[in-house]
Amino acid sequence: MTDSAAPPVFRLAYVPGATPAKWVRIWNERFPATPLELVPVEAHEAQELLRSGGADAALLRLPVDREVFSAIPLYTETTVAVVPKDHLITAADEVSLQDLADEVVLHPLDDVFGWERPPGEEAFERPATTGDAVELVAAGIGVLVVPQSLARLHHRRDLTYRTVADGPRSEVALAWPQEATTDLVDDFIGVVRGRTANSTRGRRAAPEQKPAPARTARKTPQAGKGNPQGGGRGARGATPGGKGGAPRRGGRPKRRG
Repeated sequence: MTDSAAPPVFRLAYVPGATPAKWVRIWNERFPATPLELVPVEAHEAQELLRSGGADAALLRLPVDREVFSAIPLYTETTVAVVPKDHLITAADEVSLQDLADEVVLHPLDDVFGWERPPGEEAFERPATTGDAVELVAAGIGVLVVPQSLARLHHRRDLTYRTVADGPRSEVALAWPQEATTDLVDDFIGVVRGRTANSTRGRRAAPEQKPAPARTARKTPQAGKGNPQGGGRGARGATPGGKGGAPRRGGRPKRRG
């Protein structure tokens, strides 16, 4: 005997800071027969991974090449400034870019905002990654402006962050190649868009049930309504030859009195 074919796998890539947990949970509840494989990927490699077929879809930050990919914006991230816990700006609940004008604002090579350069004084050399920049902040060399999700990802006990009210924003989206909009991709789109399991587009989770054709029930005479065998009682419990019923075949009805 040969083993049955392995079930299809839906591969979902996600960039640092993206949080697919909620959607993964819903997928596992709704499509238990279709495994979902998470594929971590660096932000600058996400689109190439999709192009090469290394994932079916990805949670990434916009922009993407709209001539190649379809994308559904999901949420906009809060922007924060990461600083040491004893930094002056921690006295405020939120800051502005102007408040950072006299600071050395680090600009890592994997910056997600796409700005030419952040405000403030520029560091002598750009850190290679956001993680490297966080280490420099901890060393007292500067501050870092990032999405809050990345600040949480690189959390350190000696650092904190404050919201940058007028800072640039990054938008997380679900993206996939336009030429590869498969049934699995469409199913995951339904999950992130909040379609219910009974949605007409949730094909595999809960196939649409066609209503059963109406059945015509056979009418049964009811006792007390013209039923010659009812004897004034309900048909329930009446048996042939029983009290109020028809005489047994071949027998004689008992005389009363």
